[in-house]
Amino acid sequence: MVYDVIIVGAGSMGMAAGYYLAKSGKSVLMLDAFDPPHEEGSHHGETRIIRFAYGEGASYVPFVKRAGELWQELESLADENLFLQTGVVNIGEPTCSFIQNVKASATLHELALEHYSAAEAMNKWPGLSLPANLVACFEPTAGVLRVEACIRAYKKLALQAGARLQIKEKVVGIQAGEIVQVQTANQVYEAKHLIVTAGAWATELLQTLDIALPVTPTRKTFAWFEADEQLYSNEVFPAYCFEFADSSYYGFPSIDGAGLKLGRHDGGEEINPNKPLHPFDDHDRADLQHFIQQFMPQHGALKYGKTCKYSMTPDEDFIIDFLPTHPNMIIAAGFSGHGFKFSSAVGEALAELTLHGKCKQDLTRFQLNRFY
Repeated sequence: MVYDVIIVGAGSMGMAAGYYLAKSGKSVLMLDAFDPPHEEGSHHGETRIIRFAYGEGASYVPFVKRAGELWQELESLADENLFLQTGVVNIGEPTCSFIQNVKASATLHELALEHYSAAEAMNKWPGLSLPANLVACFEPTAGVLRVEACIRAYKKLALQAGARLQIKEKVVGIQAGEIVQVQTANQVYEAKHLIVTAGAWATELLQTLDIALPVTPTRKTFAWFEADEQLYSNEVFPAYCFEFADSSYYGFPSIDGAGLKLGRHDGGEEINPNKPLHPFDDHDRADLQHFIQQFMPQHGALKYGKTCKYSMTPDEDFIIDFLPTHPNMIIAAGFSGHGFKFSSAVGEALAELTLHGKCKQDLTRFQLNRFY
């Protein structure tokens, strides 16, 4: 059988694309080396922030606003609570580019944004401890997505729409042509169109097509801490992003009594995605404990830590584009630790690109040729 579309990597982006393509009537095969949702990619860890006043630049805002609309639609279709409107507070020095971009994007796109001094922020959220040189920008309409639940919802809808999902089937090679051939350990599949949403494995997959993809798989860490629910529950405390000159951290209130969640966004070590990640260790623990002790000193003991994979581009912007010289192949990769919130809209965009050769979103910022 020749499928209309094969999707390699059925995580957050791939599963959403599979649904939108199958809903449009296309025959779709989704291939994944694991069983999504799983802990081998970039989508595990229960929660992700969705924010609209975007510190990475105002050009992201229309894309993330569309993602927000699609998450609401998915909630309705799945009849499940996928989004928690905790609000998101962005904290940093007023001169830092991230905070300035948050303010500028909110102004440009008329987004709700509240401004607080350090003292005002600590009064509003007594669980915070902030030096006077920091400011807080609070986005009340932003919040938290339940990651695994989102992927399961798209998975269910994609299968109901007629998509086929092959799990635990790793792709080992791709052969270009009018009909694309996708080689796994078990067999060869064929399709008119190919979408690669393989996360940390995208670089090695495209090497089989002699395409050098500037995406670096990177080890990251995050942890949960015991929390006083009166200070830190999602009913009273927001998700948060701290941006400093030499580091950036993010985290979540205590959701369902899980505890305060904290991760470091910058740094990390380059990894081979085919090898097990080095477990969460004393160095990881010390880094996160140093941060939380300084800024949320009323936290409790560390509960546990985990590791995950980021797929980093040099500029930390995404790659969403047709492959050079292969007009029936699309790559979506390099989501660099801030991509999950977009995955509903990325899935829609990938479907539109496959069906029409263009999409409603402006993807200029994400073109592959910016690296060459």
